Amino acid sequence: MTRKHPLCPDRIRTIPEQFSWLDHRLVRDHHIEQLTHEAADLYLFLVTVADSQGLSYYADHSICQRLSMDESTLTAARNCLQSTELIAYKAPLYQVLAIGTTVCRSVQQKTARITTDAGPISLAAIFQQMTGGAL
Repeated sequence: MTRKHPLCPDRIRTIPEQFSWLDHRLVRDHHIEQLTHEAADLYLFLVTVADSQGLSYYADHSICQRLSMDESTLTAARNCLQSTELIAYKAPLYQVLAIGTTVCRSVQQKTARITTDAGPISLAAIFQQMTGGAL
């Protein structure tokens, strides 16, 4: 049996002081306004199925079926959630992250490899490097 390990151990979510698993900062701090409808759907799904550390091994195929999405829509939704730092993803593991200003250490390590010795780097190249080339 595979043992799950958080992708960002420093960002394990906890029950917020208000009433729900959905942190009010999602709305109050305008995170939700940065999401596409598909990304919001995926976020709600992941919050619902994740364990106490925010981890989920749901396969992309199963997520696509349950949310009536195709693979490219799921990929775009996942990229949106990663870019807004609401989830971490390393196939096949998803982690719903605590909302805050702390950047996940694994994201910092990935972005630390981006160099500017050769000049400016496009946003697409930065996102590709952050997501391991999965764009």
